[in-house]
Amino acid sequence: MEQVEIVQLLVSPVHRFEGRARDGVPELPREELVAMAQVRKGLGIVGDRYFNRPAHRNASVTLMAAERMPRAVSEDMDLRLTRRNVLLRGVDIDAYIGETVFLDSGSGPVVLVVHSAARPCAWMDSTIGPGAQRALRGGGGVRCRPVSDGILTVGPATFGVCRDSGEDRLPVRQSWTPPS
Repeated sequence: MEQVEIVQLLVSPVHRFEGRARDGVPELPREELVAMAQVRKGLGIVGDRYFNRPAHRNASVTLMAAERMPRAVSEDMDLRLTRRNVLLRGVDIDAYIGETVFLDSGSGPVVLVVHSAARPCAWMDSTIGPGAQRALRGGGGVRCRPVSDGILTVGPATFGVCRDSGEDRLPVRQSWTPPS
């Protein structure tokens, strides 16, 4: 198990990036950044735009590594700009595609199956700045399906990889050096 930090949580009831990015960035309300998010097994994050949407069941929770945020493009980065749900510091979450992982921020583990990459889109160049979409390739986060109910809160958390057998959760990867 690794000690990580949940830096930010985003729960957005509305899909905000519609139309063309060149038409301008829509309003991105600060209230969508929350201190706590309730996760429901097979459904996603309560109150989020992808909660209980059949087309998004395997992608209802998105995670991103803070170390991969393109700070060279913009120092004022937050999840409202990338539209990911969970910003983590201390784990290269993009390396865990195909794994079942857990995050425990103090109220019990939230178990997630990491299904696929959350590929950056053209909106990133509009919301973050020119070059952001390219900078996020291979590090834009992951799309997950929750397989347990639980609560995530901003702050310290434990991260690990679940064994397929359902036995004690043991980490598969121990360390990671952020890209420079």
